[in-house]
Amino acid sequence: MKDKGKNPMTKVLVTGGCGFIGANLLRHILEHRPGWKVVNLDLLTYAGNLENTAGLSETYPDRYTFVKGDIADTPFIEKLFEREGFDLLMNLAAESHVDRSIDGAGVFIRTNVVGVQVLLDAAVKYGLKRFVQVSTDEVYGSLGSEGSFHEGLPLTPNSPYSASKAAADLLVRAYIHTHGLDAVITRCSNNYGPYQFPEKLIPLMVVNALNEKELPVYGNGRNVRDWIFVEDHCRGIVTVAERGSTGEVYNLGGGSEKENIEIVRTICRHIGRPETLIRFVKDRPGHDFRYSMDYSKISRELGWAPQVDFYKGLAETIDWYLANKPWWERIISGDYRNYYERMYAGR
Repeated sequence: MKDKGKNPMTKVLVTGGCGFIGANLLRHILEHRPGWKVVNLDLLTYAGNLENTAGLSETYPDRYTFVKGDIADTPFIEKLFEREGFDLLMNLAAESHVDRSIDGAGVFIRTNVVGVQVLLDAAVKYGLKRFVQVSTDEVYGSLGSEGSFHEGLPLTPNSPYSASKAAADLLVRAYIHTHGLDAVITRCSNNYGPYQFPEKLIPLMVVNALNEKELPVYGNGRNVRDWIFVEDHCRGIVTVAERGSTGEVYNLGGGSEKENIEIVRTICRHIGRPETLIRFVKDRPGHDFRYSMDYSKISRELGWAPQVDFYKGLAETIDWYLANKPWWERIISGDYRNYYERMYAGR
């Protein structure tokens, strides 16, 4: 999809824009794509936080609108599409934490599968020009000590979360082939950066270390993830939205494979906390051993590559949490505290 420039504006729907990646994507678009007018649709479930988008309405009053709503609500979605006449949709609305999907899969199916089906139906009905499905490397399953995920691999998800995302990817593929929908899929490795909900590894360890609490690490800590700074991911999504080929899948990776324990130790050093805070806990059921992304396709075809060095990005991320203590202090109270105790107590 080509950017139409300033006249007329490209009307964009970003779903899940109050979440971690979504909020960073909104900021990226509004800063770097002046010809895009954006509606942020978010249900504001536990990880959706209006504070993540603070200042956008004031800074971009003519180009940014927030709408609260559920992507699985067909009448609501159809009215929104009919009223706004969107050109482009970037779907980031998703339940996204593996541990929560193990604890209860139902909401993952409703949002990540049924919600995507509702959006796809509206896209076909109202003539959307391009649909971007933002997916995950977890749909590929797990790797051994060698090799990387490439776009031609079969989908072999191992958790309810990754199964729901794989199902959504297959729905998108079906609508491309059955309905002629112009759609593309991005699959990304583990993100880190500002505004990430503190249930994920890096913010959880940062917040606990700052509070001098134990740092719970699954198993022996040797599981490997490929890490990408969220701003690099956002650039990749926009690149695919603008220039990706219809029906294609594009992997986005950071080229930074790290063992979990190495990351936790790095955080301890940066903050000045002893490694004695680290506590190895019972491993997650079905815990994938290693992820690694081959992003040569998007690099070769669209010229995208990650730009932020992992350790530089990690230091910036830690410093952001240090500077925004009130943001995460409000989050870790209440329901999240109950969830945390359920996940890690007694392991």
